[in-house]
Amino acid sequence: MLEITELNVYILEKIIHEIAPELIDIYNIREDENEQQQIKTGRLHENRILGIMLKFFLEGKKKVTTHEVELEYKKFFKDIARSTISTYLNILKRETTLYKERDGRLVYYIFHEDPPHEISPFWFTRLFCVDPAYFSRAIYFSSLYSIAEIIVKKYMKKGIFNEVVESFRYLIGIIILYILKNRSSKCVVCQFGKQERYKSLLDAINSALKDRTDVLPGELQEILKKNYAEIHSFGGYFISDAEKEIDIIEQLISYANQYRKDMEYQTMVLNRRITTRVPEKITEIINR
Repeated sequence: MLEITELNVYILEKIIHEIAPELIDIYNIREDENEQQQIKTGRLHENRILGIMLKFFLEGKKKVTTHEVELEYKKFFKDIARSTISTYLNILKRETTLYKERDGRLVYYIFHEDPPHEISPFWFTRLFCVDPAYFSRAIYFSSLYSIAEIIVKKYMKKGIFNEVVESFRYLIGIIILYILKNRSSKCVVCQFGKQERYKSLLDAINSALKDRTDVLPGELQEILKKNYAEIHSFGGYFISDAEKEIDIIEQLISYANQYRKDMEYQTMVLNRRITTRVPEKITEIINR
């Protein structure tokens, strides 16, 4: 997986602006009730730190230092002191959720047991903030989108190059939207989240997805949503090494070729909707 850097976030935002511009100002909303109300802030910090540990775990990094957690925390949430992060890491150690391992002067924190897989999102979000893991996955797929021509040229086995590139990009765009949907569906049931805010976000993402998938085959939509757009703890693919990554890329190129006509038709339907909505919005503004 790719790091959450300013450049990678910029690439993700650029792609979201291309595939679903109506989401660009809301796709990354993070609003927590307890943070603003100063209620259970300790529990909130634990939840977020475990979410960062989960992100590292899903990327194949099982040993994490306090400094690494601190850097990731700043990327996703309001900055807190390193001493605060250290305090809550040690609380999680005392609770036997984590354990310590020393290597010279370095201290590593490690899950005492592997995170649970395929359980109810409600119970999972009682313990883990899943924002870091989902945004990490979204950034990974945005990197594939940005170099689609290079990837298709290298791994395409049949089909017309330009058409497959276009279909491949369309598939990746849908995967990114499903990642945002899967993330929001967990935020809705999170004990800390502003429920109405996340429900509103989920409605907007569902609307964007409907416009871009409603004439695509149902089996393709389920594959993209469950296998590629879901993180491993909820049954999605574990992108663990280069060999698995190549398998994923080759399969997506195969889908791009197989469902190319469906995506061309979907694009035509979407363009018609956009063309129809513009005059409707102008009329609505005039009548105000």
